[in-house]
Amino acid sequence: MNVGPDPAGADPASDPAGADPGPDPAAEGGLPGADGAVRRVLRAELARARERRAGQPVRVLDVGGGTGVWAVPMAAAGCAVTVVDISPDALATLRGRALRAGMDDRITSVQGDVQTLSEVVSPGGADLVLGHNLLEVVDDVAAAVAQLAGAAAPGGAVSVLTAGRHAAALAQAHAGRLDEARAVLTDPAGRWGEADPLQRRLDATGLRGLLESAAGLAIEVVQGDGVFHGWLPASIEEDDPARLEDLEALVADHPELLVLAARLHVLARRTA
Repeated sequence: MNVGPDPAGADPASDPAGADPGPDPAAEGGLPGADGAVRRVLRAELARARERRAGQPVRVLDVGGGTGVWAVPMAAAGCAVTVVDISPDALATLRGRALRAGMDDRITSVQGDVQTLSEVVSPGGADLVLGHNLLEVVDDVAAAVAQLAGAAAPGGAVSVLTAGRHAAALAQAHAGRLDEARAVLTDPAGRWGEADPLQRRLDATGLRGLLESAAGLAIEVVQGDGVFHGWLPASIEEDDPARLEDLEALVADHPELLVLAARLHVLARRTA
């Protein structure tokens, strides 16, 4: 693996288990791993990018993805992956995960921050840019989104996965923390208080507007990730995960149920 000085930042672990994906014999045909709604959209995008690349490896840029939760499966799917992160610890995890999966030769790590992304990677060079679990922790969200968009090649896509405001309010209320639930709904940044570890939470309308206005991207997919996860008894999630994933996939793109999703996922395209 080509290792830059050191990366860090937000862990993109929307993979609930955080398990090593490992190599997959069928990986060249799609993205290995659990068949959730986000992975299904990314599999389709990889197929589209392969057609554009005419047999050349798809170029994936994973920003803030230092632990490799997404980078290693992307590499196993035949992509050339660059991970930009700010945390040495996160990159150390990435290196170990990539080595165990036999994907270290397909992943390049670079130390950097999303706010200055254009200083560490070439603008317009990625077929797919991932900004997963990133927007909720950056200082300047509009600048971060603009940097993600600028890193995508014309016709390329940006995938954003971020914490949902309304689901957080429901979770706080469900736990009996009514003041915190009210704060999440009324605070401009969707935070429940000074001790909140996140800088912000977004709703679907706000996320769409941000990607369209700050980055000039064309929205293609808006869906929920984790609509039922967290609301069901643990026994159901543990005993029948496959059926739960099927249920999640069924409701992921229902606009009426986005309010329940722990995370919001958007795939947007750079058209010029």
